[in-house]
Amino acid sequence: MSGPVTVSVTRHVDPSQKPEMIAWLQAGSSLAERFDGFLGAGWVRPADDSPQWHMLYRFADEESLEAWEASPQRAWWLAAAEDRIEATRVERRSGIEGWFDEPTSVTTAQPEAPAAPPRWKQMVVIFLVFFPLSLAANWSSSRLIGDWPLVMRVLTSVLFMTPVMTYLALPWITRRMAWWLRG
Repeated sequence: MSGPVTVSVTRHVDPSQKPEMIAWLQAGSSLAERFDGFLGAGWVRPADDSPQWHMLYRFADEESLEAWEASPQRAWWLAAAEDRIEATRVERRSGIEGWFDEPTSVTTAQPEAPAAPPRWKQMVVIFLVFFPLSLAANWSSSRLIGDWPLVMRVLTSVLFMTPVMTYLALPWITRRMAWWLRG
């Protein structure tokens, strides 16, 4: 199993097709985010009228990346822009440096992020994973470390629950409830 992999692709596009390019990129990101291991995507341009678009997408490991790259969804997405977009450079990087290499002068081409779901929906989704996880953590801590002082029991429980919530439970429930959150 490998670590995270970032793919950097330089593409050339007619600057007059900026709205189409943004829609195409958003469609690709939407498709990729449905694949296990997808960590994110983005793009930048050296200038607003530049024909160059530098695109990045990142997966948790080589296996996840290969599943995306071999998928019929990605093939369909690439075919949709086949006559208008030319890939001139593709580079794979492992580790975090792929997200943090600074391009020289950059204008972000990404449009405004979609509006966040209403807070009450966010609260409900968080509750769906927080309550059972909290219940399990409290039950376990009462059995395993019940004789510890309260502060140490709570600290241990929070140290366990925070990464589980952040990296496993919330991403999992958010993907499954996206239809409701964004609906």
